[in-house]
Amino acid sequence: MKNIFLTCVLALSLNSFAQNTATKKVSNLETITLGGGCYWCVEAVYENLNGVKSVVSGFSGGKVSNPSYEEVCSGTTGHAEVVQITYDKTVTDINEIFKVFFTVHDPTTLNRQGADVGTQYRSVIFYNNPQQKAAAESIIAQLNKAKVYSSPIVTKIEPFTKFYKAEDYHQNYYANNKNQPYCKMVIQPKIEKFEKVFKDQLKKK
Repeated sequence: MKNIFLTCVLALSLNSFAQNTATKKVSNLETITLGGGCYWCVEAVYENLNGVKSVVSGFSGGKVSNPSYEEVCSGTTGHAEVVQITYDKTVTDINEIFKVFFTVHDPTTLNRQGADVGTQYRSVIFYNNPQQKAAAESIIAQLNKAKVYSSPIVTKIEPFTKFYKAEDYHQNYYANNKNQPYCKMVIQPKIEKFEKVFKDQLKKK
């Protein structure tokens, strides 16, 4: 009877330890949703940042439920092309996420990134908590004060409300279409810039 009792106690202890470990692991994860022009570009960059667990391309900030890519491209839904980034806070942090964001896109062009024009390509940060909002406001203030860009930053900071995942063919687009002209001419230079500036924060391949 004593052995059975000890076995049960040990089993309960191990189960509790496993649950606590799982909870701790989940609590280390945080999500931020960013719009920096075409989501193919932004997704391709963050997939290589150490500490990032997942990057999903989709739409946020609009008034239409479950919009299609074509609808968003029409500019009538109010949505921005965004990526939803889930990262491990013990490996990277929100400041690093924002540093990458402001390095790989132009935050001074209103509703535009290069040849991509429209409100769906606007620069925007959808924050999930007060800490993310404060970090976003801080880095924008620092960049403007230091006059890092020749024009003021127009990036919007808005509370996150809803995210709609884009169609499957948009996910991992660069990885699956490296030979496409857009990937070679637009996305590849952004990746090369990111890898040069953040070479110490790259995922090991």
